Amino acid sequence: MTATPETMATLRTLFKTVNKLVLLQWRLGLGWAMNLWPQGLGAYLVIVHTGRKTGLRRRTPVNYAQVDGEIYCTAGFGRESHWYRNITANPTVEIWLPDGRWQARAEDITGSGQVALLRQVLINSGFVAPLMGIYPHTMNDDDLLRVTADYRLIHLKRLSPADGANGPGDLKWLWLPLLLLLVGRMLLNRKRANPKTPTSAP
Repeated sequence: MTATPETMATLRTLFKTVNKLVLLQWRLGLGWAMNLWPQGLGAYLVIVHTGRKTGLRRRTPVNYAQVDGEIYCTAGFGRESHWYRNITANPTVEIWLPDGRWQARAEDITGSGQVALLRQVLINSGFVAPLMGIYPHTMNDDDLLRVTADYRLIHLKRLSPADGANGPGDLKWLWLPLLLLLVGRMLLNRKRANPKTPTSAP
């Protein structure tokens, strides 16, 4: 990484906040909207993995690229990433993509021979790569591998469609009460802005 430890700590905090917002978008049924402009805002999928210590279900949004029908992502904080350690301990995962929800198997394929795949994932990270001091459009292979020495490249092999509760869009039901709340608020504001004029007694 080219950033200082202090900068990295700040970025990790920032990304945790952004990830919560991205995950919320997926759960509200707007995952497709997170993939409209990959080279600007990034392309996102969600990895559902199992906590290596707790055994609990965890969901982590990550940038990804699809190359020749195969899915690839990176662990930008390397082996320190909790989700990376989880998929290393248990590579059976679920992934949420714009075209569906899949059972998958995660495999670390990091290596100099995969620099083209790594470059494509970084391009699809949008603003994130430049924020980390990485310029995948212009860096040569040697420089790219140098500044991403800690990165791990992951192949997510789709196995079969997934289903069940707690998938993408599980919070879509919130749209109706939110809409009713908004309409009610608008009507209340209109009533306050236009109070009835009291009728004068004869």
